[in-house]
Amino acid sequence: MAGSSPTKMVLIIGASRGLGYAMAEEYLERGWNVAGTVRGESSTRLHELAARSGGRVEIESLDINFPDQIAALRTRLAGRAFDVLFVNSGTTNNNQHNTVAEVSTDEFIRVMVTNALSPMRVVEALQDLVPSTGTIGVMSSGQGSVANNTRGMREVYRGSKAALNTFMRSFAARHSDSSRAMVLMAPGWVRTELGGSDAPLTIEDSVPGIVDVLTDVQGKPGLQYLDYLGRTVPW
Repeated sequence: MAGSSPTKMVLIIGASRGLGYAMAEEYLERGWNVAGTVRGESSTRLHELAARSGGRVEIESLDINFPDQIAALRTRLAGRAFDVLFVNSGTTNNNQHNTVAEVSTDEFIRVMVTNALSPMRVVEALQDLVPSTGTIGVMSSGQGSVANNTRGMREVYRGSKAALNTFMRSFAARHSDSSRAMVLMAPGWVRTELGGSDAPLTIEDSVPGIVDVLTDVQGKPGLQYLDYLGRTVPW
């Protein structure tokens, strides 16, 4: 239609299942076009969504823990623009009850690389694909809050998300003259493979709120640490 606005585009890193997939589905239902990454799988829920999307969902391959794959994705996306870049990644150590002193070095490195280092490598590599009016979001956790850590527990996971928050804050400081919105998102405790069966929230409880928040922050420069209801989470 003449005079209609161009369809908005979101790039979701890690969209094959869980919260990332649900975000892709939610954005599609809201009329957006979606690009999502999977880790080389050829049959995921995202592939099923793409098959019935009428060409509005595209799939890219990426394992964020491999810098060469990040660089290759950046090359493939050269010249593109995304209204929202959202990096969704998360893992935890095998025994979440371990203290930081008890976890193996290999497990500690795996969690920190996946939850803190690799997401920031993606942000650094792809941030110039987001225009000045766009939004850069990263999936954090309420457990990344240092101020709210009054119970301990899940120490390695907490530490990795607190590190992610600090690294993202450093990124925002280096780009303090940018007009883009930036969000560290706390999705709530959600029943996913990572969140477990005891979590009080369903994906349907959390994801529409996440997308609402990412929409609401557009045009508000600087970094915010927010939950899925738009409430500020203390650092």
